[in-house]
Amino acid sequence: MIPADDRLNTLFQALADPHRRGMIDQLARGPASVKALARTRGMAMPSAVKHLKILEAAGLVTSQKTGRVRTFAVRSHALQSIDDWLASHKRALNAAFDRLQQLMEDEQGAAKS
Repeated sequence: MIPADDRLNTLFQALADPHRRGMIDQLARGPASVKALARTRGMAMPSAVKHLKILEAAGLVTSQKTGRVRTFAVRSHALQSIDDWLASHKRALNAAFDRLQQLMEDEQGAAKS
């Protein structure tokens, strides 16, 4: 099993490229062939295949080959680890702001006394 930090690094690296994010956006609307993904992005098939291999290695998409056509689809829970990471950081930031607010209120109360 891949450590959580390495998994997040892989996901963020895969999503860092605008072409790959565009592919994910397109695949979120439904499965598509390599040819359709390449055509939409205005790129050659070998470039599209390279990007799709990166997305697949990151666990963001799956593929299925029927005859000569390879079709890709987004994995339903592919971004869950990013959601979890963001949620934990959001909770930590909210807790820090809550402590800051309480400190400011305590100081205002002390100044009035």
